[in-house]
Amino acid sequence: MAEPFLVAKTTDTNTDIRLLPKLANRHGLITGATGTGKTVSLQTLAEGFSRLGVPTFMADVKGDLTGLSQPGGGNKKVEERLQLLQVEDWQAEAFPVTLWDVFGEQGHPLRATVSEMGPLLLSRILNLNDTQSGVLTAVFKIADDNGWLLLDLKDLRALLNHAGENAKTYQLKYGNISGASIGAIQRGILTLESQGGEKFFGEPALALEDLIQTVDGRGVINILAADKLLAAPRIYATFLLWLLSELFERLPEVGDPDKPKLVFFFDEAHLLFNEAPPELRQRIEQVVRLVRSKGVGVYFVTQNPLDVPEVVLGQLGNRIQHALRAYTPRDAQAVRTAASTFRPNPKFSTEAVITELGVGEALVSFLDEKGRPTPVERCFILPPSSRIGPISAEERAAVLEGSLVSGVYDKAVDRESAYEQLTQSVATRMPEAEADAPAQPAREEGSFLGKLGGLLGGGEPARGPRGGTPRTRESAGEALMKSAARAIGGEVGRRVIRGVLGSILGGKR
Repeated sequence: MAEPFLVAKTTDTNTDIRLLPKLANRHGLITGATGTGKTVSLQTLAEGFSRLGVPTFMADVKGDLTGLSQPGGGNKKVEERLQLLQVEDWQAEAFPVTLWDVFGEQGHPLRATVSEMGPLLLSRILNLNDTQSGVLTAVFKIADDNGWLLLDLKDLRALLNHAGENAKTYQLKYGNISGASIGAIQRGILTLESQGGEKFFGEPALALEDLIQTVDGRGVINILAADKLLAAPRIYATFLLWLLSELFERLPEVGDPDKPKLVFFFDEAHLLFNEAPPELRQRIEQVVRLVRSKGVGVYFVTQNPLDVPEVVLGQLGNRIQHALRAYTPRDAQAVRTAASTFRPNPKFSTEAVITELGVGEALVSFLDEKGRPTPVERCFILPPSSRIGPISAEERAAVLEGSLVSGVYDKAVDRESAYEQLTQSVATRMPEAEADAPAQPAREEGSFLGKLGGLLGGGEPARGPRGGTPRTRESAGEALMKSAARAIGGEVGRRVIRGVLGSILGGKR
């Protein structure tokens, strides 16, 4: 049985406050205003889980958490806190860390395929309405039924073009696929690409097993660089939800283990619920409620407890509440809400203490052996053994080189998928279409190319040398259009040419 690990000590009696590993998968909440110590609390918890052999995953919003890979010490404030808490067995130490980065700049590239993301979460990223989401779902179904792999965004673009061009063919089986909805989805993809989102979709895709690893009996701490990713908050929140959903769907049931298989910290948790449609909120609530049976603990980190819906808040048994400031009516409401969710302690007023806490202080309540919340205690959080703050570029390079997944994800792979399959299908049909096309007659006055040549600047045929046989001289515009027609080819190409130029030529009559 895994032993409880020390997280904090009470302010008045210096009593140890420990977290029970067998109840750590009952989820948790870390809240508090900016600068009150949430990052240190998260770091201390991650170290405790790592010592137990439990891997963790967290997003590093400010770049501070990379210090977990380096031993601490030499920090005057840490030494003062250790003396205050009378901690004698503290020692500086580093922990096994794997660095990840969607953009591949500060860590190993972290990718997923478009198919794995699915239409629901992708609709959230692309900010689609219900009608557009329905069309995207139909497009995914078309891909599944035809065996077309959706790996990256160019696959999705190609399939959307195909579905739009063949909308009438698919209408009876898959419903109406309107050009307006296809256009809206394409614009959403364009916006996503402008934010660098295309780097997230592709292969090699993340294998969940690579997040659940140990080194010398210590759980690996997976840190996702999120400072740049947070500039696109919808992508950030949806990506983390996708990862949590994948854990829920793929991991086997384990019941209530002695310790979690993985602990997932969800920083800036309010972004997950902002503007989320009802269907997505239900999905979040379901995952949080049931993922604990897969041995996964989820800890939300946010400034205000009001950021988390009540249905989810009721699932979070282990809580660390740092200081809140009651400057506005909403802040005052948040203080009351936070106080009301703790089991009261007769020694003090929870609501009053929340506004009095100093940096590194917190109100703490963990679950006891019977799964009941303990009375809230005013505590000092134990200083972490690793470095507080970011690492240097040289230290980052060393961590990446020594990682268990070094070289596994660094190079992107582009294998045959929907884009190539659809492109080959069109190319296969081109020779037949061109063979069936009638031979192009010589240009005569009043003919299609004759009108085009006159319109775009073509003149009379030039005479050959010494008055010989006339030599056809194409205008620049005529040559351009002939080249375009040959390149496009097939019936689709002819329809495009007629559509673009028909009105021009007709207008010259």
